[in-house]
Amino acid sequence: MDATINKILKDIRPQMRCERYEHTLGVMYTASALAFRYEYDPTKAMLAGVLHDCAKIYTCKDYVAECTRYGIEATAQEMALPHLLHAPLGAYYAEHKYGVTDPDILHAIRVHTLAGKDLSILDKIVYVADYIEPSRKECPALSRIRMLAFTDINKAVYAKLDNVVNYLKRSGYEVTDTTLELLDYYKKISEGEHNE
Repeated sequence: MDATINKILKDIRPQMRCERYEHTLGVMYTASALAFRYEYDPTKAMLAGVLHDCAKIYTCKDYVAECTRYGIEATAQEMALPHLLHAPLGAYYAEHKYGVTDPDILHAIRVHTLAGKDLSILDKIVYVADYIEPSRKECPALSRIRMLAFTDINKAVYAKLDNVVNYLKRSGYEVTDTTLELLDYYKKISEGEHNE
């Protein structure tokens, strides 16, 4: 394993709950496997995976305070749902606490919760790995999304988004227009209706 990743793992281990650390390892290894599948640099994928939740050592209230403290810009959706702020905060920590300067890795950490259009292959790898890693509790379509992740990453992104939207609706949460537009965008990509 890369020495930098090993050092980061040793640093974050005591800061995280056991389940969060297990999830982090799962995302790191799943991102690596997906990187091999899509002929991407596995070390970059592992680094993004190990740091994707590095800000989850705080509470949601702390996310807001930390983002304000460091002048981190957040979307309206992230501010309305503060638990999502761990993504931009995590990208900030990856750069300023762990010395990551690669913009691809920082972006993948930044967008691993809400995704977005024009995702790079690394963005997609981390976004999907976060959902399908081995310790993730079973939820509707998880087995299918795991299979799709290794056959068609765009279909996996769409399936994850669709699953999340359905969960939000069932749970009575508001689904933003931005999320619905993104769902439609990836539906079209997964069906081959337009190129990225």
